[in-house]
Amino acid sequence: MTQIFTNARLILPIEEQPKAGSLIIDGDRIASAAEAAHAVQGEEIDCKGRLLAPGIVDLGVFAIDKPAFRFGGITRAALMPDQSPVLDLPAMIKQSAAEGKPDLWSHPIAAATMALEGKRMAEIGLMKRSGAKAVATGRHWIADSGIMLRLLQYCKSLDLTLIVHSEDAGLTQGAVATNSETATRLGLSSATAAAEAIAIARDIALVRETGAHVHFRQVTTESGLDLIRAAKSEQLPVTCGITPAHLLLSDIAISDFRTFTRLSPPLRSEENRLACIAAVKDGTIDVISSGHDPRGPEDKRLPYAESAPGMAGAETLLALSFTLVRDGTVSIGRLFELLSANPAKILGVEAGQLRPGYEADFILIDEDSPWQVDTRKMAAAAGNTPFDGLPVQGRVTAIYKGGRAY
Repeated sequence: MTQIFTNARLILPIEEQPKAGSLIIDGDRIASAAEAAHAVQGEEIDCKGRLLAPGIVDLGVFAIDKPAFRFGGITRAALMPDQSPVLDLPAMIKQSAAEGKPDLWSHPIAAATMALEGKRMAEIGLMKRSGAKAVATGRHWIADSGIMLRLLQYCKSLDLTLIVHSEDAGLTQGAVATNSETATRLGLSSATAAAEAIAIARDIALVRETGAHVHFRQVTTESGLDLIRAAKSEQLPVTCGITPAHLLLSDIAISDFRTFTRLSPPLRSEENRLACIAAVKDGTIDVISSGHDPRGPEDKRLPYAESAPGMAGAETLLALSFTLVRDGTVSIGRLFELLSANPAKILGVEAGQLRPGYEADFILIDEDSPWQVDTRKMAAAAGNTPFDGLPVQGRVTAIYKGGRAY
């Protein structure tokens, strides 16, 4: 069946601003994204002048949470291996890949080491055959450089991206905040922000040795971003990401001991936050993801130091990211490179762009629609967002997966 989405403002590859036109869908694939549909017969859908953008590809979620993803316009989610049980066997990868279909595609990420303990490599080759699109160290940093070297060599041979968490555990163990006046005043155990740069520097050295592609899932410090920037200038195969929390909040947000601000990596200083904004603007940061990690009262209704890190980010990802467009940090075209195109490229899937031949995953957006983040009304499995009560703009009005509305 052919569908023609008319009267839309299309977010097209390489274009900075939306283009008025029509999107033609043939079955579950994009046939054309053009200014007008000429002599094409099919079902017409009037988009009423709304933005028509590629579905968001959320790189590195910790739970498949379909209601939250639907609200946020997420059509594909790369699931981190930190599950129970850990995604370290082919059968677990197969089972996870089937979860959510057909209205959501889950792309399970294989655990780099058995049980994510950083001691023994997992069967990455077999997991790739079972559907794994990438490999990850999970919430942990692999301290053993010998294991990390062999892992990168193996990932290179299999043409798989390794997604890493970048904090030297020897420095951050037991810490719940960044070393700062705020942490000292609150009496919270803290660690130097240099732990991130140290971890990144080691891994970049091993990338230089092996040629493997490493994606640094969250880079949140100026020194860490400087290392990524220098590595890219060498043409090394490295990419990096961030969440809206580290772009919009500093460590001041933890001042009332609200556990919804307990994240990993922790919120940084205002200087580091501004450095992250600059890195989005100059192209150093490649991906903005939600870091979706819904945590219930058993994990969050505790003293700050005893609470689990994580936030429910899927529903707010798009609206918070639109802040970067309104502030003039990025164009709307560049925003969807960060949200959709680049994550899809890292996973090696034909999605994330309104391009002929790609899967027909797209969303309609009213970018000016106002709403307020409210933990009590969130569709997520848990409402642990640090943005509770924040007025935002931008709402998904329709979501299509493989050309079908959901």
